[in-house]
Amino acid sequence: MTSALFTAPRGVLRRTVRSVEERTPARRDRALDGLRALALLAVPLGHWLLGGFTLDADGSLHNASPLAAFGGLAPVSWVLQMLGIFFLVGGHATVLSLHRARERGLSDRAWLGRRMARLGRPVVAVTAVWAVLLLALRAAGFPPDTLRSAVTLVVQPLWFVGVYVVLTALTPLCLRVVRRCGLWSAAVLFAAVAVVDLLRYGPWSAALPGWLGLLTVLPGWLFPYQLGVAWAEGKLDRRRAVVLLVGGCAVFAALLTVFGYPASMVGVPGQERTNSHPPSLLVPALAAAQCGAAVLVRARLARALARPGLWTVTAVVNLCAMTVLCWHQSAMLAVALPASRAGAVPGLISPPDTVGWIAARLLWLPVFAVVLFLITVVTRRFERPWTGMARASRTVMGVLSAGFAAYALYG
Repeated sequence: MTSALFTAPRGVLRRTVRSVEERTPARRDRALDGLRALALLAVPLGHWLLGGFTLDADGSLHNASPLAAFGGLAPVSWVLQMLGIFFLVGGHATVLSLHRARERGLSDRAWLGRRMARLGRPVVAVTAVWAVLLLALRAAGFPPDTLRSAVTLVVQPLWFVGVYVVLTALTPLCLRVVRRCGLWSAAVLFAAVAVVDLLRYGPWSAALPGWLGLLTVLPGWLFPYQLGVAWAEGKLDRRRAVVLLVGGCAVFAALLTVFGYPASMVGVPGQERTNSHPPSLLVPALAAAQCGAAVLVRARLARALARPGLWTVTAVVNLCAMTVLCWHQSAMLAVALPASRAGAVPGLISPPDTVGWIAARLLWLPVFAVVLFLITVVTRRFERPWTGMARASRTVMGVLSAGFAAYALYG
């Protein structure tokens, strides 16, 4: 009996692995999927490790970070901030998608419309669901500050989707520029961020407007995306990848040790400067090193992913990419919000300023992962086209999503 209980799941797993392997086209670049999965999984892991909650006297939850107390943890953010690789792979994959669409006779506008819908559906879904949850939580007596903390976490990963939408729309232009200028097109973007940083952090910064840093948002994230476009067009070989890796590491080290940039790649409460919003030069420097390393390990990673079991896990993660991105903070909130009614909980709802908190948080990670898995099983359907959903239902979701956006901006 016991043997049968274990044999059945193994049989299902073997059939799943075999099915995924058989359905994978021979031309599929598994290394790209492996890099995307690695960068994607680093997002929830980073948010879960480097984000925490405190509870004030009236029972309100507030967001906190262990980085405020443990500056030595900053190198963890260097490893987990892998958006450079995500944008690199995104640029590469989007160019291939554009080429396939053109081969089928699809116009660039039609291709872009499909890409926008694919990116937008999960965002509308998560924000619509949270619009309802906010009403339910308020009715259940959760304080307004708790709701604002929850909204902050839900919105936190969604900025990425907005940036990615803009970069996707620019892909035809990026492609033309790469074909004319090669990797110099990415170098110009890197230089643009450097110039803005020089202005906003230089001796004359006090005389310049505070919004100046926003000028780095587009070139800062377009830099690794443009490298991905160049990679897809054969302009980024191993020799140039070594230059990116070595040069990126050198600039990164100089910015930290000579120019006094903050060590953390993510925002730290109480810290005046941040490297992430908007991106400082440290972001493209790290992205350059990551992208160079990614190109260099591509062949080795492809060989590793030839193993059916490992490839199946990678394929499943990629199929759920937008769902994981949009809902991983909800998984942590699904645990923290009910627990806040019980008061302080080590590693979950307690000041993240002790080694004990770090140890306890590590124990919570599997719990968050299981909850995210369960949420993904339910919400994965929103990544697929909504052709089976009534127009009235789609309208309601759109209205709820807009309501959530209004609350996030003005609530």
